[in-house]
Parts: sequence; C-alpha cells; structure tokens
Amino acid sequence: MRILVTGANGQLGCSLMQRALETAATAGRADAAEEQCFLFTDISTGGSGSHFQVTPLDITDYAAVERFVSGNNIEIIINCAAYTNVEMAEEQREAAELLNATAPGQLAQIAAAHNALLIHISTDYVFGREPYNTPCREEHQGTPTGVYGETKLMGEKRVLESGCKYVIVRTSWLYSATGKNFVKSILNLTSTKSEIKVVFDQVGTPTYAGDLAEAILAIVKDYTEEMGRSGSKEKSYTKSGLYHFSNEGVCSWYDFAVAIAELSGTAQRCGILPCLSSQFPSKVVRPSYSVLDKSKIKRTFGLSIPHWHQSLRKCLKELLRTSNPNL
Repeated sequence: MRILVTGANGQLGCSLMQRALETAATAGRADAAEEQCFLFTDISTGGSGSHFQVTPLDITDYAAVERFVSGNNIEIIINCAAYTNVEMAEEQREAAELLNATAPGQLAQIAAAHNALLIHISTDYVFGREPYNTPCREEHQGTPTGVYGETKLMGEKRVLESGCKYVIVRTSWLYSATGKNFVKSILNLTSTKSEIKVVFDQVGTPTYAGDLAEAILAIVKDYTEEMGRSGSKEKSYTKSGLYHFSNEGVCSWYDFAVAIAELSGTAQRCGILPCLSSQFPSKVVRPSYSVLDKSKIKRTFGLSIPHWHQSLRKCLKELLRTSNPNL
C-alpha cells in the first residue's frame, strides 16, 4: 500500500513516523517502513529529524493534492492535519473552516475518485453543549460549543457525504513527547513555579499520540488484508465508519496535571490546586464531559488500549530520554 500522511510535523504525524520505523526495526529490515511506501507531507518540511523526508503539500490546494495522489498512486490517505488552536479559531473562523472542513472534504473527494481509503482524525470537541455523563458513543449527537468543534464536525460530515471509503477517528486530549501539549506545559510550569491552578470541572481522557498511531496502523493493516482478499479494485471497505479512540480511564485536567507532576518528580517543588473553569475566562466553552466510548473500535479492530496512566509513564520516559540521550 502507498500511504499519504498529511500533517506529518504534528504530534500524531511524528508518532506515525516513529511507529513506522519501529515496525521496520522489529521486522529486522531497516528500510521496511519505506518499502511500505509511507509518504509524509505537511505545509512545510519542518524539522522532525526523522529518517523520513517530509514533502511540502498544501492540503487546501485541491489541484496539488490531486496531482500528488495521482502521481504517487496513493491507496490510503491518513489526514492528521487540522487547525487546532481552539482560542484563535474563534477569531479566525475562515482559516479554521478551510483546514478542518473544506480540506477534509476535498481529500475525501480525491480519495473517492482514486478508490483510496481516507483515515481522518477528528475530536471530542464535537461534543460539549449536551450534558452527557456517560461515555460518548459514536451515535451521540454532536453539539459543539465553539468554532473548532463546529468546523471539525463539518469536516466529518463532508467526508461522510463524499462516498469514499473512510474511517473517521475521534480522539481527545492528545499529547506526546513532541510539539506543544498539556504534558509539556505542566512539566514546565511545575518546574518554574511554586503553585499553579488547574481546572477540575472538565473531564475526559488523555490520549498518547503513540497509542493512537498504533491504532491507525492496525486499521491500515486490516484494510490492506481485506483488499488483498477481495482485490484492490473493491469499491467499499466493510469497516468504513466513525470510531472513538483515547486511552482507557477517566480524569479531570487537574487529575492529569497531578499525575504528571508526581511521575516526573516536580510535585515536591510546586503545589497544584483545583479550580473552576470560570476562574480562567475564555472565548471558548470547552466540553465539561467528553469521555469517549471505545467499545466499537476495540471490537471491530481487536485493539487492546492502555490506561492513560500507563501511557503517561511511557511518554515521560521518552521525554527524559530525548532531553538526555545518554540515559
């Protein structure tokens, strides 16, 4: 399979690169990942430092994406690109809609035209207005409270309406050892301040990007096997659908911050106090409860998902290793 990955410089894109390389190493073939024909792209080449080359590609440019997909015989598109600045989206709706709604719709149209599978990443921010108090299932109505969630929900609908083979994966509270995220922010704050406040009235589940990347690769493997059995010209994929993925467990942002500080050893230097969201005025009303029900993706693809605490330990070890390569 020839696989296009968009948004390669982001947290999930970098994690997919890393998992592809790890798969190659496990197989005992240094170039095995490249033999699988992963093509990583982003708006710029960035500086991932990966073994893979990142090719510039603007996914909002329909003609450019069409040329790339056609010229490289792409069979799977994994869309990791998104406008994720929740606050700025309120001021830049046009930019957010272009990247979160228009671009996925165009990718879906191109995927349909080339009989390719589109794996599109969405978000728990499609929920929020409805006061759910049990894990959100895929069929729960999306009721976003801000532009980010609204445009991501629009993107989902355009993929669904395109007629392409698709897998939409909603995720939540994404973090990794690369890029900007909550884990790295808390590590910095608890290392430099004596006391911080973190909201405890927003509840969800953290997602380690490495675990999400592995889930995506499991979907790729399943699709490859199905197409191998039925023939690559098959116009449908029996597991096309909308899925939820996060790590297991539930916590508030406050609980998450306390765990980060305790596991990293910064808890003794900085006090962490719980507070209400109202104490941090924002342009965006964030979901107060967006725990995702993962039963469908586990059942469909046979996934075993780690608890968020276990995956946080893994990420912190990775951060320690990258900050001190001699360890």
